[in-house]
Amino acid sequence: VDRLRPNQAAKIRRDKIGFIFQFFNLLPRLTALENVALPLTYKGYSSTKRLKIASQMLERVGVQSREYFLPSQLSGGQAQNTAIARALVNNPKLIIADEPTGNLDSRSAQGIFELFRRVNQQLGCAILVVTHDQQLASSCQRIIQLSDGHIVADGPS
Repeated sequence: VDRLRPNQAAKIRRDKIGFIFQFFNLLPRLTALENVALPLTYKGYSSTKRLKIASQMLERVGVQSREYFLPSQLSGGQAQNTAIARALVNNPKLIIADEPTGNLDSRSAQGIFELFRRVNQQLGCAILVVTHDQQLASSCQRIIQLSDGHIVADGPS
């Protein structure tokens, strides 16, 4: 198996994979729009193009009205939707979501899962969700259960 050079791995992460975290990891001094536009900076897009694409992505996830809000001014669900928009802005083939609903109330968590379902269907983006939430897991197409780092179950939900 050929090994990737570090710059090749970074390019794959940048262009093909989106990451969503439990605690959002939005930059506190940037607006929602600026947080979403940030990954496009590394692709060399102009400021105007970055902001246009970021605005469209915020609209897609339902928080365009919060474009100019700082993360501290967003609800948990709005912050997570902003983080999802940031993960999607590069049109990745894979989203890796680490406990994406762990910091949210049940209503917001359900909204996030419905958003994942739409993203998967409309954009053809695979979504890998790491969760302890059995209700969320049972809604997934496939569940791989781990115990102490070993697969103990693998199959449809």
